[in-house]
Amino acid sequence: MCYSAQVYAAARKYRRLTGADISNKEFAKLFFIDQGKNPYRKKRPKVARATEIDFLVDGPEEIAASIREWDALEMAELEQELWKQKKRVADGERKLQTKVTKAAENDVRVGTDKMAKIQARIDALKRREPKPSDNRMFPGYFVPVLVMEDGKKVVKPMRYQCRPAGKPAFYDTKYPGTYNARRDNLEGFWKGEFGTSHGLIIADVFYENVEVDGKNQVLAFTPRGGGPMFIACLWSHWTDPTGKEPDLLSFAAITDEPEPEVAAAGHDRTIINIKPEHIETWLSPEGRPLSELYAIFDDKQHPYYEHQVARAA
Repeated sequence: MCYSAQVYAAARKYRRLTGADISNKEFAKLFFIDQGKNPYRKKRPKVARATEIDFLVDGPEEIAASIREWDALEMAELEQELWKQKKRVADGERKLQTKVTKAAENDVRVGTDKMAKIQARIDALKRREPKPSDNRMFPGYFVPVLVMEDGKKVVKPMRYQCRPAGKPAFYDTKYPGTYNARRDNLEGFWKGEFGTSHGLIIADVFYENVEVDGKNQVLAFTPRGGGPMFIACLWSHWTDPTGKEPDLLSFAAITDEPEPEVAAAGHDRTIINIKPEHIETWLSPEGRPLSELYAIFDDKQHPYYEHQVARAA
């Protein structure tokens, strides 16, 4: 299961690498903010910060303005919470000067940890030059996905956890692992998307949870020699028949049997890293026999995936 990846979060990178257009309309819908009027936009969408920085630096202004507004709202909340935790730590330290208690020690420890996380987020909101960690995605994040539309390559924001069209919204909780689609289940659970709705994300690193000596570790897998990975995906356009919830574009990364070095590291799946020459065929599956699509998987790239214990995102 590829639970996380360091992706090409800036949509313009897709354009430079593949010649794709950017669907500014879909990104504008994602970042749209209308406090009090639109019940679906009361929460900030989960987006890799590098995606937001891309629009903040180069626009369009409509999207950048929405992101700045989200930043201002979140910054105000963060500063308030930071003040609260500083007070918590100061109060705990003052108590410890007269008497050592578990409660006071806990206040200092937890408050200090929360302060560090809050400050890291504040720093991220102030940045205009992304760090590698700003490209990290997790299930539930909206990231740029390359698709084919009317014969042209287009980049759209999609949520990394696929909710198949026609399924109820509670599928998100009933099937929390739908951010990945197993190759051996493409004609089963994913039959509505396989051969119909194909996408691609571009990434430098993928991350896996691996048990080592009875303890969980997060390993970062990177192709030896570098270079982007073109990860095959399925996507869906979900609509609510009652009209009570907004439309949702979402996707799942396809996984296959593990490469030998991934298996040796302790994980049982690997993303499908297709060759660049197969991109247009993969993105245009309509009318093609499934055998032709499986052949793309069989001819996938096989870089040696070096791994190391990942730092916290």
